[in-house]
Amino acid sequence: MHAKAEEVTRAGVVWVAVSAGLVILVLLIIFILQNQERVTVDYLGAAGELSLGMALFIAAVAGGLLVAIAGAARILQLRSQRRHPKRDSSEPGTPGQEPVSR
Repeated sequence: MHAKAEEVTRAGVVWVAVSAGLVILVLLIIFILQNQERVTVDYLGAAGELSLGMALFIAAVAGGLLVAIAGAARILQLRSQRRHPKRDSSEPGTPGQEPVSR
């Protein structure tokens, strides 16, 4: 007798993702709290002072945003290519070629 295989549901996947996100969030909060030394940050002529943990967190979020923007642009490009596939130049009726008469 074999145990019945558990079915994976969307709710289960969401629950695991939220749980993992909460663990990562707790670890991030601990990191920020342990790195409270004040540092001066210069960026494009502007200067400001904030905690080291917060400066690294902001840098990580900015990097994540850049990756998300690049990924979104690629997804849009692939969707556009899927909607409007390039025609094969060997097909009859392609611009620049005369139709084949049979």
